[in-house]
Amino acid sequence: MAIRWTYAFIDRPAALLGPARDFWTAVTDTRPSRPRGEKDEFATLLPGGGADPCVKVQGVDCGDGGAHLDFAVDDVPEFTGGALRLGARVVAEHEGWAVLRSPAGLPFCAVPWLGESVRPPVVRGSRLDQVCLDVPPSRYDAEVAFWGGLLTGWLSRPGSLPEFHVVAPPPGLPVRVLLQRLGTERPASAHLDLACADIGTTRAEHERLGAVRVARGAHWTVLRDPAGGVYCLTGRDPETGGLPGPA
Repeated sequence: MAIRWTYAFIDRPAALLGPARDFWTAVTDTRPSRPRGEKDEFATLLPGGGADPCVKVQGVDCGDGGAHLDFAVDDVPEFTGGALRLGARVVAEHEGWAVLRSPAGLPFCAVPWLGESVRPPVVRGSRLDQVCLDVPPSRYDAEVAFWGGLLTGWLSRPGSLPEFHVVAPPPGLPVRVLLQRLGTERPASAHLDLACADIGTTRAEHERLGAVRVARGAHWTVLRDPAGGVYCLTGRDPETGGLPGPA
């Protein structure tokens, strides 16, 4: 079940897909692909310089959106079967790809690998490199076990705080997974994280582009993009994804 490439998917209300696409292309220094899908609801954010894309946007008809992961693999049925054995369920099967949900109900997709291999560079001191899965306490341990089992060859380890667990990919893959145990019982959800060399500088740029600050933590800042989606700027090394300082 080797994972060849990873995508962070930005899910936003369909009516606000334009503002979401414009904002995220600006902060990732990319350009949007031509829309695709039955309702033109999908677009890929294309980097320059010969790098391969690792971020996509989607307009959703229900809810406020959030984020999800796409895993590009050699054999979609094999990957899907492994996920089912670990407790996932299939939501929809399409020609060549599948939509699944984790045991806690978080969506993710299995898609065919198309040869992607070149990670996009750091952009002005930051990189969109992480999908954070926000999991209620009653489902947290099972969800940690599920993602650790599904992502074979990745490093599954406790995070910097008791409520965090990191599942970091092998070198070269562009998107990692962070699980966060919520303080209250509510449905699981997901959001994007950016690794920032200087959170203040990146925040000022994002606010200039229309983001609004929601909250500030010890080593992160929560923002809301122009399409209403919440995401975090985190004080991590944009090159490695890890915390600054000695390992």
